[in-house]
Amino acid sequence: MIIDGKVVAQELRNELKLEVQQLKEQHNITPGLTVVLVGDDPASHVYVRNKIKQTTEVGMISKEIRLAQTTTEAELIELLHGLNHDHSVHGILVQLPLPKHINEQVIITSIIPEKDVDGFHAMNSGHLLNGDAGALVPCTPQGCVILAKQHLGEDLSGKHAVIVGRSNIVGKPVSLLFLQENCTVTIAHSRSADLPSLCRQADILVAAVGRPLMIKADWVKSGATVIDVGINHITNEQGKDKLVGDVDFDEVSKVASGITPVPGGVGPMTIACLLKNTLRAAKQNL
Repeated sequence: MIIDGKVVAQELRNELKLEVQQLKEQHNITPGLTVVLVGDDPASHVYVRNKIKQTTEVGMISKEIRLAQTTTEAELIELLHGLNHDHSVHGILVQLPLPKHINEQVIITSIIPEKDVDGFHAMNSGHLLNGDAGALVPCTPQGCVILAKQHLGEDLSGKHAVIVGRSNIVGKPVSLLFLQENCTVTIAHSRSADLPSLCRQADILVAAVGRPLMIKADWVKSGATVIDVGINHITNEQGKDKLVGDVDFDEVSKVASGITPVPGGVGPMTIACLLKNTLRAAKQNL
């Protein structure tokens, strides 16, 4: 079974649109998201355009600030401090990657935790670690759990989730989210001994390692649920650019009970969960 992220994301956006309307009617608050884009990275421009479009579609206020590639770190921090104090802005997102002369971690910590809708600030990471219900959680990990529940049902208790990848953006936070769902969690990575054997133990296998088509059918237990976070560009036999995940979809779809495609799986959920975080940030002001 293909777990269709486009369909699930649309359902989530429909729910958010109703909640946004209720917030307007009951409290006269319209959630506002400001996206800051530095430089001319083509992929970033596509991502930002999609974010702006979907933010507007659910009834939120969407603003985009474009800055030159030569923008200094100090100039970006000054802008963020202004947005931190702007009461019409509930969520701030700085599109990554940033130009090499700007320290990404410095910029992330320049956004106040209450407006950090990416969920990357150390304060929000700490809230997630402590299991605080009000934490702003990174968007892609949220989407992974929602898609797993879409296939397996709301109760994931007792499932063994194996996470391949240990990044601060996906691997670590998604492991904490599955722990909150009462799963047994294993975090594996490039230096794990006998990685295929670890993967074969998974009821839920999350691939977030950034290696195209790495996970093959003999790495996956029959009937497992596979969530593929990878986004990799490869050149196919015809010499054309092709987008693939970390999982060999053609092979693994024959043994998995449910699998997310690339594209059209986790990607759409990431933006939908960004809107969910923006609504949550707006509600914190009530």
